[in-house]
Amino acid sequence: MPPSVDHVRSVTEAYLARHPDERDSLTLLFAALAGTDAPTSRKTYPAHVTCSAILINGDRRVLHIVHKASGKPLAPGGHNEPADRHLRDAALRELHEEAGIPPSAVVPLSGYEDVPLDIDVHTIDANPSKDEPTHHHVDFRWAFHLGAEHAVTLQEEEVDGYEWRPFPSAASPTVRAKLALLT
Repeated sequence: MPPSVDHVRSVTEAYLARHPDERDSLTLLFAALAGTDAPTSRKTYPAHVTCSAILINGDRRVLHIVHKASGKPLAPGGHNEPADRHLRDAALRELHEEAGIPPSAVVPLSGYEDVPLDIDVHTIDANPSKDEPTHHHVDFRWAFHLGAEHAVTLQEEEVDGYEWRPFPSAASPTVRAKLALLT
């Protein structure tokens, strides 16, 4: 059973308790939560929820995956699946699928066990081959430490490569800003 509307709302409110100045940027999320379609369904338009894993290694570097579709280095992540009971579960599943790092090899960043490090809204271009209009992803970005040394094993169908970037070089400016605040 995918994450419920109540779960998404609860996680969002916990996040906004830390970042109240970001409430206006999540207008599309609140509209999706008020709608009749599941906010985590990839067919909910004009916006739906996705989840990513911000994986930090012992050298304070963040894992970035180069996706074939976009060619961009991004945090491992994607759409929720029916078996993902919680938003964090989707981020962990995507990390395992895209980078081969199992949930048992990571631990949540202290203080972020139940709250994402960041929530970002970004535009996705229309994809006529998938019958998808231009829409928005509301990406819940969960932070984890690599708890045990584990090799990255890429999902070759969707991923071209990976890199570990220092905090100041993280691809997302909002993640970069929040990582800079970590001790």
